[in-house]
Amino acid sequence: MADGKNERGTPKSVVITGSTRGIGLAMAVEFLKAGCRVTVSGRGEALPAAAAAALAPFEGNWTYVPCDVRSREASQRLWDASVERWGGVDVWVANAGRNAPHAVAWETDEDAVDCVVQTNLTGMILGTQVAAAEMVRRGHGAIYAMEGLGSNDMFQPKTILYGTTKRALTYYLQGLAKELEGTGVLAGRLSPGMMLTDFITKAPDGTPSDVLEDERFRRVFNILGDRPETVAAFLVPRMLANRKNGVRIAWLTNAKAMGRFLTAGRRKGRLLG
Repeated sequence: MADGKNERGTPKSVVITGSTRGIGLAMAVEFLKAGCRVTVSGRGEALPAAAAAALAPFEGNWTYVPCDVRSREASQRLWDASVERWGGVDVWVANAGRNAPHAVAWETDEDAVDCVVQTNLTGMILGTQVAAAEMVRRGHGAIYAMEGLGSNDMFQPKTILYGTTKRALTYYLQGLAKELEGTGVLAGRLSPGMMLTDFITKAPDGTPSDVLEDERFRRVFNILGDRPETVAAFLVPRMLANRKNGVRIAWLTNAKAMGRFLTAGRRKGRLLG
């Protein structure tokens, strides 16, 4: 795929935070399929076996760098390691995120608040600061961050802490795009819709999420939800082809959602049986 090459005619180098599972890992695989070189990242010192197996067919074109995005120093090390390995960074995808306990705001403890805000918001900002500063110096590059529930001002009870971070993310990325005008660097947002990942099936402590007991939620999720591999196959080619600053690349548009509700009878038990 031609879009997998940069202006120098070499494979694009892509950094994805939070890419050891879910949509992050699925995007890594799609970038590799497109001929890119990818730096995969997560908080653990070693890449999980399942992620290594998914990436195995692309040996030599990916590397793993541990990074806790809550530290700007760690994000700088992630950038530096990617530059050392690939010679540069063309695309930075801020994907790392944490979900919150399924609880009302006043019953969410301080540790959970800190973890979600520091990862979803502070970590995203620190990482994109590093990427923007480095890319501006080089005069090219693209930065993307992952929107989510709350970015469109929709409220879902017992998820407003997570939604608050995503609403702030949208504001920040819109502002970053304006600040980057004229620099040769692009900033954009990715809107993946609802996906079958650990964010849905598990609570932050790894136990099954009680949201799955909500029959109405299960019904809506089966209509609107998708597997991360499906969403990644849509997002990645559009990121590689994009030349517009401030873009929002959306998988689940209003029109697509409406069409799915009209055909809801065929989607019963599709993802959550």
